[in-house]
Amino acid sequence: MNYFVTAIGTDSGKTVISAALSLALNAKYWKPIQAGTPTDKDLIQRLTEGKVTTLPERYVLNTPASPHYAAEIDNVKISIEDFSLQEEQNLIIEGAGGCLVPINSKEFVIDLAKHLNTEVILISNNYLGSINHTLLTLEYLKKADIQLKGIIFNDTPNPSTEDIIMQHANCPCIFKVGKMDTVNAETVKSLSKSLKERWNELGW
Repeated sequence: MNYFVTAIGTDSGKTVISAALSLALNAKYWKPIQAGTPTDKDLIQRLTEGKVTTLPERYVLNTPASPHYAAEIDNVKISIEDFSLQEEQNLIIEGAGGCLVPINSKEFVIDLAKHLNTEVILISNNYLGSINHTLLTLEYLKKADIQLKGIIFNDTPNPSTEDIIMQHANCPCIFKVGKMDTVNAETVKSLSKSLKERWNELGW
């Protein structure tokens, strides 16, 4: 099974959580579109001490910006049809930014999940406004008929926020990461162990 990791916005912890998920599920990692350097693929290698196989990006763009704009600067045209898994299985795929970040004038990052026929793991990081952003994202995924595996909450715990989101989510809460003051190979290894235990707990 392949999973597409997306979020309710930018800087949500997708790469760190993708590293931990890759270790927990003994999966490969793929970032289809990389905008700006250093690359998330290189960060995955550092955070997992090279224990996770990383696949080459389909596009590496120079500017740390929305893929549609970064591609425009590089004079590159991106289409959803450019992406294929080529029989790859057991893969953690990391999106760029949030769900509705555009890759061109008509298609969005989340369209990759549907095109590649993967289930989505949604990261909701706690901040003022995250309830609205999370519920809007969930509503979009539902209307777009995109498969949702579950939600991972990230950063400082907020039980009231998390509870109200889960009342409307119609999917499992996979895990609550909490605030990580230090992010390194050891903390990611510890997170991966907890994620694996939770995964088994859910019967997956």
